[in-house]
Formats: sequence, C-alpha cells, structure tokens
Amino acid sequence: MKMIKVLFQQLFSAAATNKFPAKYAPKSATAFLDAVEKGKVKMLPPVAVPAGFRGKIAYNRDTCTGCQLCIKVCPTKAIEFIPEEKKIKIFVARCCFCAQCNDICPSHSLSMTDEFLLSSYDKYAKELVVTE
Repeated sequence: MKMIKVLFQQLFSAAATNKFPAKYAPKSATAFLDAVEKGKVKMLPPVAVPAGFRGKIAYNRDTCTGCQLCIKVCPTKAIEFIPEEKKIKIFVARCCFCAQCNDICPSHSLSMTDEFLLSSYDKYAKELVVTE
C-alpha cells in the first residue's frame, strides 16, 4: 500500500528537470543542433551548474612544467605526453572526470570547467582533445 502512495505522489509532483535543450523533444537531435548553429532555433538554457561541478578539463599550457604527474595518476590513461614540446594532450572521451590530475598538478595548470555538453560522433574531434 505504501508503494502505491509513493507512486501517486511522484506521478503528480512537478518534474525535477527542465526542458533542455528544447521545450518539446525534436524529431532529430542532429537536425536540431544544426538549426541552432544556423540561428534558426534557440536552445533553452540548461539548469545552473552546481559549485564544485567536474566538467571538461581546462589546461593552461603556459604554466605547465611538463612534470607528468597528471599522467601517472590518470586512471583511464586520458592524458598523453608530447615529448618534443614537454606538454600534455588530454583526450576528453577517455576522461572519467575524477579530477585527480587537477589535485596533483604542482603548477595548477589543470582545472575542471562547468562545460558538460561534450557529446560527439568523433572521439578525436577538436573540441574533445585538449591541448591548450
């Protein structure tokens, strides 16, 4: 009996999410995103990102010393070293957003952003490989 009560409470309560990215579900997500790029359709803003959110990694190439500590702690091997430049390359498609690389970086060259729209058909797309 308790389950039925909870079921009806949830059935008639307000939704916990907003209608993102559009008020009504588009027939084709790719067509919708293409229309947004062309300025034909406007995307609804997402819910505000909470403090401490771990989104896409930001990398400050200028302050990086090339110590490679981030590579050693990365559990998914998402960070690769570029020896000729003594800098790193981060593959966001491999990242599990644990932020261990941020915590260990002595020069604070790595940080987590609030960017979360990271899907792509190509895991090596320019926006999913962080080099700067």
